[in-house]
Amino acid sequence: MNHPLDIEILKMGGEKTTLRELGDEGATHWIVVNVASACGFTKQYQQLQEASLRTDVCVVGFPCNQFGGQEPGTHEDICNFTESTYGVTFPLMAKIEVKGEGQHPLFGELCQSTDSGGHTGDIRWNFEKFLVSLDGTVTRYSSSALPNDMI
Repeated sequence: MNHPLDIEILKMGGEKTTLRELGDEGATHWIVVNVASACGFTKQYQQLQEASLRTDVCVVGFPCNQFGGQEPGTHEDICNFTESTYGVTFPLMAKIEVKGEGQHPLFGELCQSTDSGGHTGDIRWNFEKFLVSLDGTVTRYSSSALPNDMI
């Protein structure tokens, strides 16, 4: 099993990084979430932003357009929307695929975990969340789970 914090991901500008590199020195938990700007769960950006202000938490959003075409915008569109509407300052990565043939390796690893409802495997919708601990433990949450209830 690969440690989720060390799998390479791309920033919106195309630079390579990892979840571990994105976390501040005090980070012990990372909230990894596939996000979309035109989804019924988009309002969760507010709680994700609140969680990102904690010194022990690093929130990382991965825009994805695989669910109902709800994230069609460019990187600039996504950043402008999230910043102006929800004050988002946490990192948003390059748009990716979180399921199917083009699934990013990070989500391939995260999707091996099981949520409280017993689901393992492909992400089912936008705003499915994963809480990754410093030791590599992954806890999976459904789209309807609120970020404030995770930590």
